[in-house]
Amino acid sequence: MNAVDSVTHAENIRLSEDEKSVIILDQTQLPNRQIYLTLNEPEKLWDAIKLLQIRGAPAIGIFAGYSMYVLAQQFSDLPYEQFLNEFHKQKEYLNSSRPTAVNLSWALNRTENLVRDQHNLPTAQIVKNLGLEAKKIHQEDIEMCTKISEYGLTLIHNGDGILTHCNAGPLATSRYGTATGPIFLGRERGMNFHVFSDETRPLLQGARLTSYELQKAGVDVTLICDSMASIVMKQGWVNAVFVGCDRIAANGDFANKIGTSGVAILAKHYGIPFYTLGPSSTIDFNTPGGEDIKIELRDPDEIKTMWYKEPMALKEVKCYNPSFDVTDHSLLTGIVTERGIVYPPFKENLKKLFSK
Repeated sequence: MNAVDSVTHAENIRLSEDEKSVIILDQTQLPNRQIYLTLNEPEKLWDAIKLLQIRGAPAIGIFAGYSMYVLAQQFSDLPYEQFLNEFHKQKEYLNSSRPTAVNLSWALNRTENLVRDQHNLPTAQIVKNLGLEAKKIHQEDIEMCTKISEYGLTLIHNGDGILTHCNAGPLATSRYGTATGPIFLGRERGMNFHVFSDETRPLLQGARLTSYELQKAGVDVTLICDSMASIVMKQGWVNAVFVGCDRIAANGDFANKIGTSGVAILAKHYGIPFYTLGPSSTIDFNTPGGEDIKIELRDPDEIKTMWYKEPMALKEVKCYNPSFDVTDHSLLTGIVTERGIVYPPFKENLKKLFSK
């Protein structure tokens, strides 16, 4: 297996052999340590999402499917009504971990719908079918990422410079990734790109994860601080911006890691095409616009203390630490999904995407 294959086919989420636990690569330990966690307790599964041990919208969806299967096995001997009540309780608990990422609620609702639809079956059979459904979610994501990568690759050329923000590669999905999927796929096919990876403060996913994946795959990558994106664009080194998404509203506004909207504004100023790439499950037609997306606030002390031996600000200094921001659809060149590329007007064309 070559360097690209070893990255794009890495198993960052899987079931244990007995299917009683979910095994994940702890992304908080990268790039210096590769630590796998074996999880089967509700609190540990909740923590894994909240603490970003598992992260990236598609990966969270896959993890949610496997988590509900693992948890359901623990009360599979209950009569159906009690089983359903416990299942709903555990589903709502997991859903509270990260409200912004729509793939979490999408996958959780999908598993609960299966439980409700199969009320006439023995609970043991329902649990078995939950396992099959969780594996199906995983396989679907592999297929979606491949299609997204294929569509995204049509937007760039050999030798292009590409800027990305946060992490939307294999670690955040199941294979190839979304935002950086076209880069990995193109590299597999002998193409070369130069990628500028925003550091992505304050949690540094672009530094710890994206640059790690790209470097391991033999992609020419340069890590930059978020505040350096403007000068890199001004130099003419960026031909396109590819970013992921955690929730796309019906009008094309989308939530992604904090700092994305600033990158979009810069790209607009310099006339650089700006794309968000993600599975169609990330599109939430129940959310009319970006103002309706709930933005998760994280621990303010992450800004002052997380990566430092000593605090980098006085204890009394207040910090504002939103995990995401919302990019207005007017800044978007297009939305790349496994169903195709969507261009403005987004409100109309996103609907058309689902009528195909």
